[in-house]
Amino acid sequence: MPIQSQTTELLARTKAFALTSIRFYPGLPKETVAQILGRQLVRSATSAGAQYREAQRAKSIADFLSKTEGVLQEVDEAGYWLELLEDSGIGAEGANRVLRAEAKELLAIFVAITRKAKSTKLRR
Repeated sequence: MPIQSQTTELLARTKAFALTSIRFYPGLPKETVAQILGRQLVRSATSAGAQYREAQRAKSIADFLSKTEGVLQEVDEAGYWLELLEDSGIGAEGANRVLRAEAKELLAIFVAITRKAKSTKLRR
């Protein structure tokens, strides 16, 4: 798959991950803990997509790495909030499973992207 189409697909996936998280949040119980965890999830999931968009305008490999490592942190954090929601029995189980699976896939993709960018940087 050409790089441009991969980039376009990943931009769409990170946006879809954010939107799915946004739609998941209102279904959470109105209890304080559920709302806190849900807000944290939405914050990290939306931030991941925003940072990947920023990475597309990176001025250098170092700048790109900085932004993609930020994406890694945010996706991993979103996965953590989803784990807490699931392990505590809060929220719709099926929707949580879908979000967790996508968080794991995005994490693996961004690990690979970051590793490749680091190896490119070292070769220069």
